[in-house]
Amino acid sequence: MVNLIEIIDRALEGPFTSEKDFDLNIFVPKLRELIKKYEIKYDPENPLSCDDDLADRVFKAGIDLFANVGIYCVDTERIIKFTEEEILEGLAEATSRPVFGEGSDAKALVARKPESDIDPWCFIGAGGAAVSNETLFESILEAYASFLPLADSITTPTIKYIEGRLVRTKSPLEILACMRSSTLARSALRKGGRAGLPIMNAIASAGSDTAKIAGSQFGLRPTDGWLIGTIAEMKINFERLNEIAFVMNLGGHIVAESAPILGGYCGGPEGTAVTNVAYHLNSILLMKGSCQLTFPIHVNHGCTSDRAVIWANSASAQAISRNSHFPFFILNYVAAGPMTEMCLYEIAAVVINAVVSGASIEFGGVAKAVEVDHFTPMEPKWASEIAHGVIGMTRSQGNEIVKKLLAKYEDDIPNAPNGKTYEQCWNMKTKQPILEYKQLYKKIKAELGELGVRFKF
Repeated sequence: MVNLIEIIDRALEGPFTSEKDFDLNIFVPKLRELIKKYEIKYDPENPLSCDDDLADRVFKAGIDLFANVGIYCVDTERIIKFTEEEILEGLAEATSRPVFGEGSDAKALVARKPESDIDPWCFIGAGGAAVSNETLFESILEAYASFLPLADSITTPTIKYIEGRLVRTKSPLEILACMRSSTLARSALRKGGRAGLPIMNAIASAGSDTAKIAGSQFGLRPTDGWLIGTIAEMKINFERLNEIAFVMNLGGHIVAESAPILGGYCGGPEGTAVTNVAYHLNSILLMKGSCQLTFPIHVNHGCTSDRAVIWANSASAQAISRNSHFPFFILNYVAAGPMTEMCLYEIAAVVINAVVSGASIEFGGVAKAVEVDHFTPMEPKWASEIAHGVIGMTRSQGNEIVKKLLAKYEDDIPNAPNGKTYEQCWNMKTKQPILEYKQLYKKIKAELGELGVRFKF
């Protein structure tokens, strides 16, 4: 496989072009050409695809896109290119069972297939959404440890304020926020009885490479996950390459993040699906990941529960899971906030779609992950229960459930309710949800059971 030094050489010496030219004259035309070449067509009537041939064509198109377009380095205005031979070699050599966590919480992340009876990995929590202060941060993390029995790893919040002061990127406060989030998260997980549970979005409070590297020394372990993202579409910069160099030499796990934007340069769901496959290949070759975390997202709605995004996720997840042994997660953001029926319906739809299509899940992004303190342990608990309740489900059955769920909420996505805050629907003293939320959860759980979800408890 191409090593990091060679990748840096290509970032410095590859073909030169402006960013605008890369976007409009290289990426977009090639993507459109490949959609036509491989006859990839969106089927809105079946948001959870059941078409194996389509999945394989999407995968071939993704290889073709990655080989022809490459990854654009913003800092040097150079394109990092890989040959098809290098791509296929990378796929063959990619890891398939990375082990995260320590002690009794250590576990191998195993690649899955569509309709698989292998348990999906549940990477759950806040999804990087903002929490207003350190006290709530610690309370939420302790609740995750004690309240989420199906959690395989945790995704933490971002600390928005330190001692009443707004955390700004590339400031000393950002570094302090990262240090404290690492320390508080590890302490809270220990208090909750899951000391070895891996934190896989290290470090959510970090916006810069400096803060991520500095903050990691205060509680993170090589067996945690180090989330490093690409830039939409198909771009990287020196900050991300700095992080990759650091984590590789630490011996840590890189969780390679991607977020193709439906309605942006990817175009519609077809282009988003193909680009998602290209990002999967990039996660192996350039990002040097132990796994991929991806979340195709709607440019206007800011969520992943839209019908077109669900189809793009389904088509690309099946393309990847049928043709690659490199494990991956689909991260989902829903439009509605905590303690609303819509939120629980959205979560059910996107999680069923991901798991039945062969992915594992990250979940935590409620209220589009943009409202401060708008998340509780109930939403990730729900996501994990749904994920385990559809293990082995056929795509045709999953598709029918997803269609019924979409009918309940999709018209409301543009004006989704924000719901309630953590403190409004979680009892800080008893460390349990309030009665009203328990009753709502029970009601929607019964509905999903009638639709065919087989809950474990």
